[in-house]
Amino acid sequence: MVKIFHMKKLALFVLALFTIGFVQAQTKKSKNMKKKILFVVTSHDKKGDTGENTGYYLGEVSHPWEVLHKAGYEIDFVSPKGGTPPVDGFDLKDPVNREFWENKEYKNKIDHSLKPSEINPGDYSTIFYAGGHGAMWDFADHTELSAIASKIYENGGIVAAVCHGPAGLVNIKLNNGKYLVDGKKINAFTNEEEAEVKLTNVVPFLLEDKLKERGAKFEKSGLWQNHVVTDQRVITGQNPQSAKSLGKAILKELNN
Repeated sequence: MVKIFHMKKLALFVLALFTIGFVQAQTKKSKNMKKKILFVVTSHDKKGDTGENTGYYLGEVSHPWEVLHKAGYEIDFVSPKGGTPPVDGFDLKDPVNREFWENKEYKNKIDHSLKPSEINPGDYSTIFYAGGHGAMWDFADHTELSAIASKIYENGGIVAAVCHGPAGLVNIKLNNGKYLVDGKKINAFTNEEEAEVKLTNVVPFLLEDKLKERGAKFEKSGLWQNHVVTDQRVITGQNPQSAKSLGKAILKELNN
């Protein structure tokens, strides 16, 4: 009888441990899954005075979207002006671009992007700034978007950006008065890449230089190389080639 009693006691103990572990895993999963991800896209459609069109770079939206959407996350879109944002890098030979463009739900979402005033930061686990040259003109000085990103970060969320998207990070300040990027490893479209596309004297500032001014520990690889860095819930990618890896880095951070 004593042996049976101890066996039952052991079984109950093992069951209790299993239940606790399961509940903790489910709680962590639901905590991450209940919060949406916010993609920021530019409203700006011209490269300075060149007359050349620009906008958000399609692959820098579609490739992170594919990773995060397939992982079960809901994504919203916001732009400085709201409504239908201009698009650049429109290449439907890229199957991921095509998948995004032909997804009726998400095509409708991006074509009816929200205004910053319509965003509740508490609804989001992550804010991601997509690139495209347009971002250089309307991300950095948009105080409303910066405030949204700051609140998401201060709530324990993730701030991410790729290519020219980190223009949205340069003026984000935290409650301690410091710039978000200060002291963190950051990367973005490099001075060399800007020179390669012959827009050094067209963009309002050089992104690499501005991030360094804000105290970022700027990292970079060679031209058009995939480079993503994560530092204290800030995730940045260098160029369009880094977009999918950035999506994977966001997902990894969400699952930590």
